[in-house]
Amino acid sequence: MTDYSEEQRNELEALESIYADSFTVLSTSPASFSITVSSEAGEEDENVQVTLKFTYVASYPDKAPLYEIAAQENLEDGDASDLLSLLEQQAEENLGMVMIFTLVSAVQERLNEIVDLIKNRQEEEKLKKEKEAEEAEKVCFHGTVVTIENFLSWKAKFEAEEAEMKRKKQKEDEQSGKNKLTGKQLFERDHNLDTSDIKFLEEAGNNVEVDESLFQDLDDLELNDDEDDPDYNPLDLESD
Repeated sequence: MTDYSEEQRNELEALESIYADSFTVLSTSPASFSITVSSEAGEEDENVQVTLKFTYVASYPDKAPLYEIAAQENLEDGDASDLLSLLEQQAEENLGMVMIFTLVSAVQERLNEIVDLIKNRQEEEKLKKEKEAEEAEKVCFHGTVVTIENFLSWKAKFEAEEAEMKRKKQKEDEQSGKNKLTGKQLFERDHNLDTSDIKFLEEAGNNVEVDESLFQDLDDLELNDDEDDPDYNPLDLESD
């Protein structure tokens, strides 16, 4: 007949010796204890750590002990679930033998693997950020690649902005009087202005009458045109 109490007592003594710095007895009846396990593969800020709590059942090691993760550090929820599955698997494979050291060793190895995965994820993230920064720098240096689509879009936007600027300038010029037309420009645009003054006077009841007699005696006037005289010499006038 197997003496379960003896086997359990002997294993406890061995575990306390092996894990002196991380082994803690929680109770004696039933026997319950914890062991803190830390990864060994990473830097200090990358290490993960779990505290495993074990409780012996009466027929241990023929039946698996009770186990749980009492505390954890830098461990994601998915990794914690993975560790519990690992403990279950190892316990089933080692029934009939004292197994706590085997279970803790399996957890220790898995923690080291988790640290390696964390380091790989961090390295991938670093490379990704460096690549994104490099691509952003290339875009700034080379500019945007011109395609038919973005050229037509730019052209439409440019023409719309140019038309808006012209419209604003024209409005400003009109407000400041810069577009005021000269008299000549007004007559060239509207030929009705030729008779506008006369029509205005007629509509006002003012008829313009011209006294033709004032001009009838002009033909009787004798006007000397010295320049028409072949003997005309302006120097003679100066000598006088």
